[in-house]
Amino acid sequence: MSTFIAAFVALLAFFFLMSIGYLVKRQVVAGSCGGLGALGIEKACDCDDPCDKRKARMAEQERREKLEQNRII
Repeated sequence: MSTFIAAFVALLAFFFLMSIGYLVKRQVVAGSCGGLGALGIEKACDCDDPCDKRKARMAEQERREKLEQNRII
């Protein structure tokens, strides 16, 4: 039982320290490998046609890029 309590306290301490780090840096915890983007894979599925949600996200990104490109000021 004491091992369980020690492990639980260690886990709580770890979460507490992570939350302090988040409050100080204002950045989320990030992985070191970069995920699928580091491998050159844009999406997790192998389908030819992206889903509607991804299409909307891509269209929004293109719209923002065009607005940024055509910005006067």
